[in-house]
Amino acid sequence: MVPTAEKYDVVIIGGGPAGYAAALYGASAGLNIALVEKAKVGGTCLHVGCIPAKELLETAAVRRAIVGAATFGLTTDEPTLDFSVTQARKQQVIDGLFTGLSGLLKRRKVTVYDGIGSLHADHLVTITGGESGDVEITGTHVLLASGSVPRTIPGFEVDGQRVITSDELLSLQELPASAVVIGGGAIGCEFASMMSDLGVDVTILEALPKILPGLDDDLTRVVLKSFKDRGIEVRTGVTVNGHEPHDHDGGTKVLFGDGESVDVQTVVVSVGRRPLSDGLGLDGTKVEVSDRGHVVVDEWCRTAEPGVYAIGDLINTPALAHVGFAEGILVIQDLLGEDPVPVDYGKVPWCIYCHPEVSFVGMSEAAAKEAGIDVVVSKHRYAGNGRALIVGEPEGMVKIIAEKRPDGTGGRLLGVHMVGPWVTEQLGQAYLAVNWEANAEEVAQFIQPHPSFSELFGESVLALTGRSLHG
Repeated sequence: MVPTAEKYDVVIIGGGPAGYAAALYGASAGLNIALVEKAKVGGTCLHVGCIPAKELLETAAVRRAIVGAATFGLTTDEPTLDFSVTQARKQQVIDGLFTGLSGLLKRRKVTVYDGIGSLHADHLVTITGGESGDVEITGTHVLLASGSVPRTIPGFEVDGQRVITSDELLSLQELPASAVVIGGGAIGCEFASMMSDLGVDVTILEALPKILPGLDDDLTRVVLKSFKDRGIEVRTGVTVNGHEPHDHDGGTKVLFGDGESVDVQTVVVSVGRRPLSDGLGLDGTKVEVSDRGHVVVDEWCRTAEPGVYAIGDLINTPALAHVGFAEGILVIQDLLGEDPVPVDYGKVPWCIYCHPEVSFVGMSEAAAKEAGIDVVVSKHRYAGNGRALIVGEPEGMVKIIAEKRPDGTGGRLLGVHMVGPWVTEQLGQAYLAVNWEANAEEVAQFIQPHPSFSELFGESVLALTGRSLHG
């Protein structure tokens, strides 16, 4: 132990959503917290992830609304896009949230160190390479929350021009005329949707048999139809084989499948993210790291080293900011001896912000059947919902999976899956119902406002009782 090192109740390495949530929650519980961050607090989510991506998607939504204004009797000229203004607005949103978060950490008396944190024996954390200089601190508890970085693939080395990842895309000052998105997961589909709505000719290349793997098939079909109607080319079950840069226009030819190719200006590599565990040190500790780079933890996010935890993208749990928040809270409660309930990762909320939006919680129909559960399914489409027709967004559905009772009605709600207008804002009551293990009859008693999007959830649940209104 270094006798001169300042000691804290908790030292947190990483200031992203998981790390700063633990810091804020722990400080509100009276703990003396140190937070080590090598860049800016807020992490990937705030600076090169959730927040900027959704801001650009909102720009796409505004343009889509203008293009469709004639159906409401409003005539407008074809909108022109100054993407530098969009980027400036995005940065204003980020800067405002960053300033607020920094101020909140300061008011909670969290000590923030600027630099790279590494863990050693006896809970010693060394900090180097930042404005705080070379510092050594210790913590009664240490929390690893160093986050993740975009994965890359061979043959597509990122150069910031022809080949980019999400980091570079979110900072472009001008959109390309055409792009290939390699990867049809949530991030890839969000970027493809955004670029298409802003006038980019987009192709998605996905190695798996379907885009949005893990999503209920009925919802995937709705997304695919929307993408096709908007001119987004989707190729699944194909491998990419590299690219051949053009000499004449700065673009490139992407090679894929069995001798196929497509010429585009830009390639967006969106094949997921990898945990940023390299650089954590860990010498002299019992902390284990898996072959894929995840820190190994138990259900309370404890590592094999007593008093050391790991959370967020660093561990093998859903890489979602709100899951990181929950894990940060869990760890603080655990180290305070409050006997918290572990996160149920099978029932966390998922949101995808492409157009149409997607949200879900719990089991898909296929997963429930694979688990040997006898189920009953209720599906209702937004095409019959008054609010959806009013706002001109009739595309999509609500699908509910419930245990089947002997009389054929729905019992416990196992999963709720939504695709359509603002479904990311509608998931809350479905999340509560699934996690409280409510049954259809209980949830059907609650009154939904009219007209509203959420009526469709209410009617879908009501239909599971054996009686219904409009459906």
